[in-house]
Amino acid sequence: MTTTQLTHQVGNYPLVLRLEPIINLTDEQFFEFCQINRDLRIERTATGELLIMSPTDSETGNRNAKLTVQLGNWAERDGTGIGFDSSSGFTLPNGAERSPDAAWIKSKRWNSLTPEQQKKFAPICPDFVVEFRSDSDNLAPLKTKMKEYIENGASLGFLIDRKNRDVYIYRPGVGVECLKNPATVSGDPVLPGFVLDLSKIW
Repeated sequence: MTTTQLTHQVGNYPLVLRLEPIINLTDEQFFEFCQINRDLRIERTATGELLIMSPTDSETGNRNAKLTVQLGNWAERDGTGIGFDSSSGFTLPNGAERSPDAAWIKSKRWNSLTPEQQKKFAPICPDFVVEFRSDSDNLAPLKTKMKEYIENGASLGFLIDRKNRDVYIYRPGVGVECLKNPATVSGDPVLPGFVLDLSKIW
C-alpha cells in the first residue's frame, strides 16, 4: 500500500505532502485545511500534491506589497477588472489550486462566478499573474508554474527573478521572453496602460 509521503525540496520549503490514494481531499476539505493553517501558504498541484510554504521573508513581502500597490492603483483607474494579492487562491481548470503573488481578472469573467465561488478558491484562472523568485527559491518550479497558468487560460504572466534581475514574460502561443534588468515592464495589450516600475521592486 502506498503510504503518505512528506519530502523536502531545495532548502526547507516548499514541503511536498503526498496524500493520495490514502486521503483524497475534496475542494471543500482543501479550503478548510487552508483556513485552519492560515500561517502557511498552501497550494495543491493538479496531481493532488500539497505544497506547503512558510510566510515570505520581510524583504520579499515588502517588494510584493509595492507590486500589489502598482497593480491595484492601475486596476482602480482602468476599471475593467480587479486585482488580487498573494493571499488569494484560485482553482485552475486542471484542478490545481494556486496562489500567485499578484493577479488580475477581467470584471466580466469574475462576475460570471457565483458569490459562493468568489468567497472560496474561485474556479478561474486569472487573466494576468505574477510570481516572485526570492533568494531561496528554485527557478525551475516557478517556470513550470508560469507555464501552467498560460496553459489554463492566463493571457499574460510575469516571473520576476530578483536574484538575477530578470523578468520572464509568458504569453499564449509564443516563446518566453526574458528581459535583463529592465527598468519597467508593460502589461499591454492585456492590461492597457499598465507599466510596472521595477525600480521599486529591485
